[in-house]
Amino acid sequence: MAHGQGHSVDEYLETIYFLAFPIGEYRPATASNAIASRVAEMLGVSRASAGEMLKRLEADGLVERGEHKEAILTPAGIERAERVVRKHRLIERFLTDFMGYTAAESHVHADELGDTFSDDMVERMNERLGHPDRCPHGWPIETDVEQAENAELVSLAELAPGAPAEIVRLAEHDGDLLEWFYDNGFAPGATVLRQQPQDGGPLQVELDGAERTIDETFAQGLYVRPAA
Repeated sequence: MAHGQGHSVDEYLETIYFLAFPIGEYRPATASNAIASRVAEMLGVSRASAGEMLKRLEADGLVERGEHKEAILTPAGIERAERVVRKHRLIERFLTDFMGYTAAESHVHADELGDTFSDDMVERMNERLGHPDRCPHGWPIETDVEQAENAELVSLAELAPGAPAEIVRLAEHDGDLLEWFYDNGFAPGATVLRQQPQDGGPLQVELDGAERTIDETFAQGLYVRPAA
């Protein structure tokens, strides 16, 4: 998401939304993830800029600050964040399905295009695309489906060794990371099996039967469904 200009309100809402609905077993206490420093880190901005924007979102009634200064989406904030997220995912599908962009490219362009499409255009896009279920990176278009599915997934970093799992979603906040995932075959639908860990060093995995290594921090952004 590294653009020359500052990040829009919508991009902040997207990030806070991501932090507020964590993947894995939902623990409401983890909503305190959405503190200025974590938001700043995900958007690649300074804590001061993130703090300024959170003040603005609070003034607009989209965010409340919790007792630890974390950003908590208000009902109006959740509604707008869900609309932003859904729109972003549909624009990504439009870019890959109609315009031939790669899945990694679609994410970066969708961020830039978010504000240029009206809600009506997005609904027409959805219609033309045949109501797709997921964005190119595996995130359900409909946020209620996404939130229900969160409990079934874990990050590759948390996957127990020896059990196969299917890659379902790729974290989107970092375009370079997305590109790395695709370049190295870590795409939705692939089967991944984590080997017994070695001390330190990258994770050893089997990806569709081939031996691969992946950095622990990268593995935290790759969400899988363990085989039943």
